Parts: sequence; structure tokens; C-alpha cells
Amino acid sequence: MNFLAHIYLSGEDSQLKIGNFIADSVKGKKYLEYPTRMQQGILLHRKIDFYTDTHSIVKKSVSRLFPKYRHYSTVIVDILYDHFLAANWSEYSNIPLDEYVTDFYDLLHKNYELLPKPIQRFLPYMVEENWLLSYATVQGIGSVLYRMNKRTKNKSGMNLAIIELEQYYTDFENEFRSFFEELELYTKNEIRLL
Repeated sequence: MNFLAHIYLSGEDSQLKIGNFIADSVKGKKYLEYPTRMQQGILLHRKIDFYTDTHSIVKKSVSRLFPKYRHYSTVIVDILYDHFLAANWSEYSNIPLDEYVTDFYDLLHKNYELLPKPIQRFLPYMVEENWLLSYATVQGIGSVLYRMNKRTKNKSGMNLAIIELEQYYTDFENEFRSFFEELELYTKNEIRLL
């Protein structure tokens, strides 16, 4: 799952949200340098990633992209699934998406000193371009994939995956819905065990 899903799956706990959000920038045991609840958010993120990467429904989505995008297929699926969460947001939250993401950006700014340097560097761009809200449209996802392709020095061709998104939109959406229902149950259980 990508940023929006990780934030959403953290529930209403601010520190858990931040930990879950920053986790990809915190390697190995570096998580121990953070406050306890943020540590738990980082570990929750890792569990969500493992659950996602090994799930049969996600593997089905990835297999549709693998012949063309190889190992980048999993990253693309994470981004596409965030699109379906954003596009159908009202089914998952009573808070409008624009309000939800604004509140989250505010939370990051209030906790700026706790954020890893890579997050501090990209945060202004994330807010200015409103990445989380942009996930709700196909055009927005196209921009995300374009940026990701640039980060791979144009080796991944991820910017082209918008073609498969449009071609197999219903298939990807159905897979997302089935998977996300299971992921929500899994995550709620994991949070109870923290």
C-alpha cells in the first residue's frame, strides 16, 4: 500500500499515523530512536507491507503488470490501490478527503522535527502538489507514476502504467476492494495487539 492507505489504516492515533507514514525512511533498528507509539506505527507499516506483498489478490494485480514492468509492478500496484481508496473515499471515511489530507499535512508540520530528513525534504512538494488528494483522479495517479519513473531515472517506465490502469480499471478496482476489506480487518487486529 502507498501513503494514503498507510495513514488511513492507522486509525485516529496521530503518533501511529506518523510512524506508519515515515516507515519507509526508517531502516532496520533505527525505529528505536522514535517515541514508542511512532515505533509501533513503523512496525505496523512493515506488517502491512508484508501482508500486502504476500496476499494472493495483490499477486493477481501484480501479475497483470509484471511482464512489462517486472519488479516495479508491486510499487505500481501500491499506487493504483491508493487511487481506488481515494476515488471511493466516502465509502471508508465520513471526513471528506480534502479535509482529511489537510489535517494530516498539519499534523506533519506540527511534528516536523521528528520526521526523517528525506520526509522533511519532500514534504513541501507533497503539500504544494497535494499528492494525497491527487490520488483520487486518474490524472493525479498519472502524475505520481511520472514522478516515480523520474526517480528511477526513467528505467522503470512506470509512467506508462496509466495505460493498464485505464485498460483494466474494473479488474484492479475489484481486486482492491476485496483485498482492502481483508487488510482492514488484519490491521485492526494488529493495532489491538500493540
